[in-house]
Amino acid sequence: MRRGVRRGPRGLRWPHTLRARLTAGLVVLLAVSCAAVGVAAVIELDGFLTGRLDQQLTEAGTQFPASLEHNGQTLTDHDADDRERGDTRRQAPGTFGARLVDGTVTNAAVVPTDKDDATTDLKVTLTARDRKALAAVPVGSTARTLHLSSLGGYRVLASAGRDGDVMITGLPLESAEATVHRLEAVEAIVFGAALLIAGFAGALWVRWSLRPLSRVAATATRVSELPLASGEVTLPPRAPESDPRSEVGKVAGAFNRMLGHVEDALTHRHASEERLRSFAADASHELRTPVASIRGHAELALLHPDPVPPKVTRALERIAAESARMGVMVDEMLLLARLDAGRPLERRPVDLTRLVLDAVADARAAGPDHRWTLELPEEPVAVTGDAHRLQQVLANLLANARLHTPAGTKVTVGVGTSDRATSLTVHDDGPGVPTEIQPGVFERFTRADRRRTEGGGGGGAGLGLSIVAAVAEAHGGSVTLESHPGSTTFTVQLPPG
Repeated sequence: MRRGVRRGPRGLRWPHTLRARLTAGLVVLLAVSCAAVGVAAVIELDGFLTGRLDQQLTEAGTQFPASLEHNGQTLTDHDADDRERGDTRRQAPGTFGARLVDGTVTNAAVVPTDKDDATTDLKVTLTARDRKALAAVPVGSTARTLHLSSLGGYRVLASAGRDGDVMITGLPLESAEATVHRLEAVEAIVFGAALLIAGFAGALWVRWSLRPLSRVAATATRVSELPLASGEVTLPPRAPESDPRSEVGKVAGAFNRMLGHVEDALTHRHASEERLRSFAADASHELRTPVASIRGHAELALLHPDPVPPKVTRALERIAAESARMGVMVDEMLLLARLDAGRPLERRPVDLTRLVLDAVADARAAGPDHRWTLELPEEPVAVTGDAHRLQQVLANLLANARLHTPAGTKVTVGVGTSDRATSLTVHDDGPGVPTEIQPGVFERFTRADRRRTEGGGGGGAGLGLSIVAAVAEAHGGSVTLESHPGSTTFTVQLPPG
């Protein structure tokens, strides 16, 4: 099923917008009403015309079928009246007459019409089915409808003759049926036009009535397109409010109040972020001096020429190492705070190929037990940005690959270019990043092996990859991760130089 299409019973497609549903409902209700009126009118007219035919049949009696009784033979004395009636009858054109003796049709004829161009009654050819149907007409009952093969629909009435025979008189239904069909055609045209006009007018009316709701939807769409994750957010103007007594007005009012609450919450959150960012930057800046001082005193104590107990020497070495680690952490936190504050980076041409060569050379020296390879294009690749920060991105990615993969792992650093972006990839065939931490791998203080690094046993602070993401975003780029056992790839996309 295609997205956004709703299907009803038996696969019927239903309109998915409120405007379309209201218009379709209006048209459907009007169509049902027109159909009900049309059916009622047709039934009533058909009944009225049939009643008129029945009345005419009663008035006509058996005059015409009685005239067919002797079919031109010599008449007896008591048939003199019948002969007189045969000469003087005035029947409507198309009148049908039949005489039955013992259930068998002996004579059947129809009064000629103008188009028949005849001066005498027309004999009718009846099929076996027609004869059976005529014989089944009960004598003395009300009129009923029969379909004769050569004549069409007739309304017939059976009466008892004076010689024990049965006289059947019929009047054609053609005129009544033509009138009914004409009414049906007129209804179809009129009701069809009414539905088209009502559908068009209804669509305009519904559109006009739902304009306030459309404005609310447009405002909601603009809000949904805003980046609300962080930073200062300016919400669009409120949706125009309509009559608060209407449902649409209530929705607009509630939506505007909700936007007000959201805007207040975003303003308070941004203020909290700014205070926290300012605190982190100030604290990091203030900590740099005492941390450097502690490290300096520890290194100075280790250089003392007098004999020092081994335990004191070990403690001083740990103090120097931890103070160095704390200094790196403070510098990283200060860098993140400055990047969060939106401080501009340098924008100069940077030879990315040279940065990669230098970074891989440093990584070989730091991790000789790994295999380091390069995949570089023939021509040097340049980008516009901050060379020091981009070098820090490379150093963090290579350090991450070196620290979190076993000895012998192959690490490949590649550079690629296209019309849209310059890509920097770091791939390794190590065990991969655990699945449970992949969604938050670029968040701060995320570490792959907490059990190994907790408890003062070394390891990073979990800020390296967050710095990579922050620097890439500050350059107008992005960083992604694809990892599974045996293959891990970090890809940094930067705008072309």
